[in-house]
Amino acid sequence: MDNIVVVGGGAAGVAAVETLRAGGFCGSLALVCGEPELPYDRPPLSKQVLTGAWDPDRTRFREASHYAQLNVRLVHGAARSLDAASRTVELSDGYRLGYDGLIIATGVRPRLLPSGHDLAGVHVLRGLADVAALRSAFEAASGNAASVNTASGNTASGNTASGNNAPGRVVIVGAGFLGMEVAAAARGLGLHVTVVDPLPEPMIRQVGPVIGAAVAALHRGQGVVVRTGIGVTRLVGAAGGLDGAADRSDRVTGVALDDGSTVPADCVLVAIGAVPETEWLAGSGLGLGNGVECDLFLRAAPGVYAAGDVASWPSPRYQRRVRIEHRMNATEMGICAAKNLLSEATGGELETFDPLPYFWSDQYKVKLQVHGDLSADCTPTIEEGSVEGGKFVAVFRRDGVPSAVLGWSSAARMPGYRKLLLG
Repeated sequence: MDNIVVVGGGAAGVAAVETLRAGGFCGSLALVCGEPELPYDRPPLSKQVLTGAWDPDRTRFREASHYAQLNVRLVHGAARSLDAASRTVELSDGYRLGYDGLIIATGVRPRLLPSGHDLAGVHVLRGLADVAALRSAFEAASGNAASVNTASGNTASGNTASGNNAPGRVVIVGAGFLGMEVAAAARGLGLHVTVVDPLPEPMIRQVGPVIGAAVAALHRGQGVVVRTGIGVTRLVGAAGGLDGAADRSDRVTGVALDDGSTVPADCVLVAIGAVPETEWLAGSGLGLGNGVECDLFLRAAPGVYAAGDVASWPSPRYQRRVRIEHRMNATEMGICAAKNLLSEATGGELETFDPLPYFWSDQYKVKLQVHGDLSADCTPTIEEGSVEGGKFVAVFRRDGVPSAVLGWSSAARMPGYRKLLLG
């Protein structure tokens, strides 16, 4: 194997090229980055970068000199197609890259509402350009935030004394990790924040209803209006919205809900999940279900592997096909995919990918950490501390067997509890 291409400049892609070089691969190695910046870390975008605590450059995984020292060629451009027969990746500008080995790490893109994204003031958050635009919108809103009543307000209705067209109002559609992290950042900037989600509690898919209720209480205590169990019917604009054509001169003014009410907004973040970035692989012959379908070794086809948020694989630990959108998982997958690509080329033994999932979220002064699997019904028990005390450890059990542990501002306790899941 003389020529390897890694498509995707996120955590999985960077881990893959570094592992390939560490594993002794001396051939041509290209890392295709879909953005003009050097590869960077995404979790800080919704927290430190959005609040201004970090300069965007601080999110870089490595400086340019590091890739030069590894003799990794950075190719900037979006992948447009894969020709598996000729072993060629084509970029959106027509540039073609041949390969002997390929690692796909193109990640995910934000899921969008059916329409309304053409209204000014409507944002998504995935990359540096998105966070710069959202940060600018927050700064513009916070300049007028003094006229907003930033007390807790009427959390049942979302109304405040400042009137329906008061400045400084941010509405977040979606109460998952991203939505709640941005809500915390916006409140830290003094903005009035409303979060809307059709599910009964924030982050319920990630942490279950009991902890989800604690997340809701945390944010309400900080003055966020949390409206769960209610859906969005359309975005309202100055001269258009979901129900009619709108041009860029139209600006979002509110979010209409399915109970007939409208939440006024100067800025809207749509954070309703993500979809795997696989369109460029149509016609490639690869399995494309919920992401690139891989085997136990992250192999999608001979000489082709996938890693990170874009990849799904049959988990031996959980006995089902999974796709995980977590930062640490991306790095672990990038390492495993690279090792297995090299092993395949040399006839070596392949390594089964079977991690114990781990993810975290920082909101206000709370660090929320989860080890294990919370994707199916399981019952939590508070093992230490208390929800009311603001510091606790919960163990989730399924049929009496521990399936996950969750720490709420209890980082020092987590290593011991993690061992429950490894026995």
